[in-house]
Amino acid sequence: MDLGISGRVALVLGGSRGIGRGIAAALAREGARVAIASRSREHLDQAVAEVDGELTAFVADTADLARIGELPGEVEASLGPVEILVTNTGGPPPGAALDAGADEWRRAYESLVLAPRQLIEAVLPGMRERGWGRIVNVGSSSTREPIPGLALSNSHRPGLIGLLKTLAREVAADGVTVNDIASGRFATDRLAANWGGWEGMEAHAADDVPAKRLGTPDEYGDLVAFLASDRAGYVTGISIPIDGGLLRSV
Repeated sequence: MDLGISGRVALVLGGSRGIGRGIAAALAREGARVAIASRSREHLDQAVAEVDGELTAFVADTADLARIGELPGEVEASLGPVEILVTNTGGPPPGAALDAGADEWRRAYESLVLAPRQLIEAVLPGMRERGWGRIVNVGSSSTREPIPGLALSNSHRPGLIGLLKTLAREVAADGVTVNDIASGRFATDRLAANWGGWEGMEAHAADDVPAKRLGTPDEYGDLVAFLASDRAGYVTGISIPIDGGLLRSV
């Protein structure tokens, strides 16, 4: 299937490792010119060296909103205007409902809501002018079913969904789609750290996930590549679960 994104310029946040790297690799395989951003130059360089396709690295941390505001312009100067934006800003620290202090709540809000909003604000005028654009957010199943021990994520991610849903209706007639992915459990270093290592992570997946396994970053990337494609031009304003059947809600 020709997805129609060869030559398109994509910006993938958190694109050096885990799910973000899987997304960047999938877009690159389809011929997109992919800018990846993360805070680690070492991890960025490793991804550029190991992923097939055209990847260009930019150091940026979502905790630095001023730097995030500069990023789309730097990508445009290097590769061209951003046509596919993947907002993947990671997750805040775990904790119960009242564990985090006010500063931690502000940082989570800046990372999960303000940073994606700032990137969207920067790239959207060009997308609308050209009559084509794709915005995909790497979200969480916590927006459907709050996850115990992840109070900051449970609280802030639904706010971004409200923004994306509102925006999707405003720009649909301009050829711009806006979608979210309600992520389940994927085989990444981050998830392994939460479960005390890869062995523990895989054991929990076998117990809880109906598919009896974790998802892979490549599988995640394939979904994003489709949402970024010409073929998905009528798909907008939705949150799509990818979780091996983990969600129980209708």
